[in-house]
Amino acid sequence: MTASTSATYGRISRRELHSPRSAAAIAVAIVVILLCGWLGTEIVLRLIDQPALLSAPADLVDGIAAASTAPLSLLVGIAVGCALGGIVLLVLALSPGRRARHVMVSERAVTIVDDEVIASALARRAARTGGIDPDNTRVSISRRLTTVHLVPISGQAVHRDTVLTAVRDQLDGLQLRPALQTRVVVASGGKVGA
Repeated sequence: MTASTSATYGRISRRELHSPRSAAAIAVAIVVILLCGWLGTEIVLRLIDQPALLSAPADLVDGIAAASTAPLSLLVGIAVGCALGGIVLLVLALSPGRRARHVMVSERAVTIVDDEVIASALARRAARTGGIDPDNTRVSISRRLTTVHLVPISGQAVHRDTVLTAVRDQLDGLQLRPALQTRVVVASGGKVGA
């Protein structure tokens, strides 16, 4: 694989694994556009000697200038609210969004696998290995951890280590990046078998 192909595969992988922040950017843009539109409308209404929709520009300026006379608790509340809003926007801007997907290591192509597909395959393997009905098996996948939840049939023992080994073997065969740690949880109470 050439260096340019590797760089291209890296860009494709990053794009598929991380979600864009378009929704947050669009929401902020809409709020700014509405505020600018409202202020522009108020200014135009003032210029043509019409009554203001909400507040005349002069009243807004006077209100901002008189902010120092407002109660301290109100000023602190507004400041804290603005600071929290700014922190949320900053975190949204700087942290990458994550899609529920993993990359399968491959030399020939970029292979992106949805976490639900991985969970389905692991649930089948765990159910078959543990001798459990597939409906009694649930798998959850996070960025670096796979948790297999098993609910055995009453009176039937499930060998947790055997299931754990089978699930790890399946994950090793998939060669996912980032690699997933595995945990198997067997419910203490079972379901009545049919």
